[in-house]
Amino acid sequence: MNLVDFPLRGEYITLDALLKATGLAPSGGIAKMMVADGLVQVDGREELRKTCKVRAGQVVSLHGTRVRVVAPDADTSA
Repeated sequence: MNLVDFPLRGEYITLDALLKATGLAPSGGIAKMMVADGLVQVDGREELRKTCKVRAGQVVSLHGTRVRVVAPDADTSA
């Protein structure tokens, strides 16, 4: 399983935008389709809301990749 840390710039990022920003989806439209098809999990649960707010501390999983959303000042060496 591939683990990626994504530093958050604000309070949250929408799920579709996160998939696009991390390269897990080539476009926003594809990201929305992936979510609608039930391919994405947030904190281990299937997420069907395309614009769900993902905040620091949450983990998004898709196709064998886990994206850990971290606060911009968080120590990611752990």
